[in-house]
Amino acid sequence: MATNDDQRHRMIARAVTQRPDAVVDVTIHLWERLAAELILIIGDGGFESLYSRSLHLTSASFSWMANSPPAQASDSRFAGLRTCLEGQDATAAGEASVALLATFIDILSALIGESLTSSILRSAWGDDALNAAAKETP
Repeated sequence: MATNDDQRHRMIARAVTQRPDAVVDVTIHLWERLAAELILIIGDGGFESLYSRSLHLTSASFSWMANSPPAQASDSRFAGLRTCLEGQDATAAGEASVALLATFIDILSALIGESLTSSILRSAWGDDALNAAAKETP
């Protein structure tokens, strides 16, 4: 039996790899949409705390992510992540993107619960991303 975490991880992998030729752009787009939803609820500081923690945990497996340059005032919130991912081949960038999003969302789910997390993801990414992962569940 698949767990909610398994479903979420499949959904994240599917969302990140929907356009293999544009993994970095897709990743940044997913982060921007997720941030827009969450910042309304937990504020900039709350989002940055969760993001920083997720980046730290993910960099244990992808050490090059630890060198992500901080965003400057004129930069997008995820300019450092973009720079980091663009320095890798598409496979490594995709794997790291999935791991970072999965880590972030797992932490979020542990803090606020599965139901609210799913609602936030649905609002940020649309029903299609969540429904596709649920249909793949054996």
